[in-house]
Amino acid sequence: MPSSPSSSARAAREALAVRLTHLRKDAGLTGKELSARCGWHPAKTTRVQKGEAAPTDADIRAWCVACDAADQTEDLIATARAVDSMYMEWRRLHRNGMRKVQEDFYTLHENARICRVYASNGVPGFFQTPGYATALMRSITNFQGTPDDVTDAVAARVARSRFLYQGGHRFVVLVEEWVLRARIGDARVMSDQLSHLLSVMPLASVSLGVIPFTAQRAIWPLEGFYLFDDRHVVVETLTAEINVRQPREIADYMKAFRGLGAMAVYGAKARQLIESAIDAL
Repeated sequence: MPSSPSSSARAAREALAVRLTHLRKDAGLTGKELSARCGWHPAKTTRVQKGEAAPTDADIRAWCVACDAADQTEDLIATARAVDSMYMEWRRLHRNGMRKVQEDFYTLHENARICRVYASNGVPGFFQTPGYATALMRSITNFQGTPDDVTDAVAARVARSRFLYQGGHRFVVLVEEWVLRARIGDARVMSDQLSHLLSVMPLASVSLGVIPFTAQRAIWPLEGFYLFDDRHVVVETLTAEINVRQPREIADYMKAFRGLGAMAVYGAKARQLIESAIDAL
């Protein structure tokens, strides 16, 4: 398996190796016995268990059958596929600028029927105005010290908004009230951005909830995340994009999203919070 600059990715590879090792031990098999059942050399089993070799889908299927654990096959395959792409440092992704990442997000939205978003630190990209996107992406570029292609990146980000109006896509968005109050750009930029939120709220493709400052927290504030259908979660941290594809983790994000949604206000109450933020500028 290729090496990664991320200790988190290495930890994920090791965690997969541990899960496979435990599966073998729970089945009461030695390494040699498992190798014989799978039809490969014992050295391969050793390399897999040390995280030195990447098991293929076929390897995992054979391993699970040998351990009488076929019910775990799909989850383990999803884990193995996700390991190397799960943790991508922003500086690595943005080494040639930000436009390519924005185009990748465009493709994710194009292929998703329902996009659920929890926004704790900024307005979601498909809702952003050019002014807001420019101010935010300029700050990111300056912080990371990566190549400046902000103009092209903004155009690619704003292009996502087309899916609000065509293609039968659905956007279910939860925004912390803090996002409405945090000034990205100057007062005019924020006023335009908040007014734009009011304009997209009535769209049939949009459900927008705001979690008030005063909400009794059942779920604590989290890093912002995008949930594409029920198959892929993208979590955005300060330093990296984290891709989650394991079914059990996706289920946790779905559960968290439901909990966050139960704390939000919608319709007229959400509009009031947005209008109040505009008045405060």
